[in-house]
Amino acid sequence: MPTNVLMPQMGESIVEGTIVRWIKKVGETVDRDEPLFEISTDKVDAEIPSPSGGVLAEIRAQVGETVPVNSVVAVIAAEGETVVPAPAEGDTVEGGDGVFALGSPGPAPGAVPGASTPGRRSPVVRKLAAEHDVDLAAIVGTGGGGRVTKADVLTHIAGRGGSSTDPVARPEAALTAGRGRRVEPMSAMRRRIAEHMVRSRRTSAHVHTVFEVDFSGIAAFRTARPASGGAPGYLSYIAKAVAEALVAMPVVNASLDGDNVVHHEQVNLGIAVALDWGLIVPVIKQAERLSVDELDAAIIDLATRARSKQLSPDDVAGGTFTLTNPGSFGSVFGMPIINQPQSAILCVGAIEKRPVVVDDAVVVRLRAFLTLGFDHRLIDGAVADRFLARVKDTLERFSEETGERR
Repeated sequence: MPTNVLMPQMGESIVEGTIVRWIKKVGETVDRDEPLFEISTDKVDAEIPSPSGGVLAEIRAQVGETVPVNSVVAVIAAEGETVVPAPAEGDTVEGGDGVFALGSPGPAPGAVPGASTPGRRSPVVRKLAAEHDVDLAAIVGTGGGGRVTKADVLTHIAGRGGSSTDPVARPEAALTAGRGRRVEPMSAMRRRIAEHMVRSRRTSAHVHTVFEVDFSGIAAFRTARPASGGAPGYLSYIAKAVAEALVAMPVVNASLDGDNVVHHEQVNLGIAVALDWGLIVPVIKQAERLSVDELDAAIIDLATRARSKQLSPDDVAGGTFTLTNPGSFGSVFGMPIINQPQSAILCVGAIEKRPVVVDDAVVVRLRAFLTLGFDHRLIDGAVADRFLARVKDTLERFSEETGERR
């Protein structure tokens, strides 16, 4: 029997996913658990493994399409096995997990290629069209059977003012449209980042404070550690100092829910990870319980899995405070945007040797700027400064002998 490949449920709150890439093509052989396609959701980007081995006989959701979870996006069949064509959208079949709606079929006999019909418009597409006053009948669909996809509507909105048949409004022509310019649709992740950042700016009263921190003591301790054991990165020491400070000053670890202050019982540190295709913030749960070495292992693990698209929705959920480290790229300091619904974020600048005055003498020290962005609706400036002063003191008092604070 052919095997239906479903859009997976990537967490309880996830109701849909966008097809980013098909790793296999129709007709190619695929092994069970071999990566088959890549999706993007509100939480993570992930490569989805094939539920069975065989041949990719049919793809029913094209790149750029956003479809509900448990929708059939492809069919895996045995070599030479016949696959029954997909029924019309809205029809149901029995699947391994019960009854689920299928995706759109190929074009009906006599239909105009690329034309859209109401039966082929998903709830997401209809909602988006209503919000932006878009006439779906005027859009040429690029989805299966000519279905108008979410990407089609977004492209139409971006190029509004021209005809729906204008190449600028067509994803396949977008890269070459215009004179002396290059136009392309935003990726699903890029759109989520943009929406999240704009919402944060509109929500929180952003204020920033900057402290300069001396890392010379930590540098000496790292150098003294046995080569076989390796030394944790500077970010791991910062994470430890931040976790301790958040326990001591829990208001910085709190968040706002309307007129209520939500106090979190544990410190869940979000670590911003730069990807070639965007940015994601996986979370270290209960960071206040971990040592520097344990934090270092957790940071490496999350960053590695983020870059290989192996994170689960739980890995990016529940953060109470975020660390971002643009200093690894050479940035001296930044003015970060708060990661909602959190109330504060710490930005780490480049850790580098600088001339400083110590006891009226100019000496060289390893230093960096730490910037705390905080929501002034909840956190006063004096509280933010005391918090960052505590982080600074902790970092400058790590013992070279034990790695703990002096």
